[in-house]
Amino acid sequence: MHQPQTRAASQGPTTVTMTAPVELIRSRGRFRPRGVRKLLLSIIAIIVAIFWVFPVYWMLNSSLLPSVVLDQSTPRLLPIGGSFRNFGSVLADGSFVRSLGVSLLVAGIAVVCCLLFAFLAALAISRFRFRGRRSFVLAVLFIQMLPAEGMFIAQYKLMGSLNLLNSVIGVSVIYIAAVVPFTIWMLRGFVAGIPADLEEAAMVDGLSRTQAFLRITFPLLAPGLVASGVYAFLQAWNEFTVALVLLQDSSTQTLPLWLRGFIQQSASRAIDWGEVMAASTLVAVPVIIFFLFVQGRMTSGLVSGAVKG
Repeated sequence: MHQPQTRAASQGPTTVTMTAPVELIRSRGRFRPRGVRKLLLSIIAIIVAIFWVFPVYWMLNSSLLPSVVLDQSTPRLLPIGGSFRNFGSVLADGSFVRSLGVSLLVAGIAVVCCLLFAFLAALAISRFRFRGRRSFVLAVLFIQMLPAEGMFIAQYKLMGSLNLLNSVIGVSVIYIAAVVPFTIWMLRGFVAGIPADLEEAAMVDGLSRTQAFLRITFPLLAPGLVASGVYAFLQAWNEFTVALVLLQDSSTQTLPLWLRGFIQQSASRAIDWGEVMAASTLVAVPVIIFFLFVQGRMTSGLVSGAVKG
């Protein structure tokens, strides 16, 4: 009577003691490749990030070191004994402040006008059906494919006939025309991704079409507007070739043109690489500040849109 119970009792612990290591080995074999893969991907990402950040770090490091140290054959990886003397020399040049104002004005006009025109065009393409809609979309795509260098002569003659050479308005018009097509495509995707049923439901609740758009659809488009604004700002801020053709007067030069002239002035004597790196850093600082300011708003807009959707 008691003998089967003894066997069952003896078999029970034996089964547990034999299956537990097997399950442990299986679980380890199942999770180990995934952990190794994540580790390898993390290492690769860190290496890529180091290669990407190093030129920026080298620019900042060189801007704090004197020219005597930079001319040595042995590079100095840390700004030991550095100072802000190079930045003071660059800021002492009055043309920097003038060119900074021109760049800010041109970039501001380009961003506002590009967002306004591209937003209205993207809204019309995505929400309305009208004659010539497909042709308009194809025209936008075709204009985006045209090389900018092939239109320099035509742009120069056009601005010259309108007496807009060496003027902020003239170069802003060219920047707007160059950035608007791609901005339309960016915003078109954001507008098409928001269902029109949301507006219709709000109109059923008593809102007009304009109120439904402003209260429901427009807040969800904030991430797209911010992303398009960042793109337009970067294009207008960093553009060099169009400004070189249209802005030949030193009083209306943007920061990229000022930086070229600053390097040429340094080349007339011994090139002070510390001052050149300091000038390059000052040109990049407004872009970094603008992106850091907008990044938080872009993230909050994405989260808000996900919650409202």
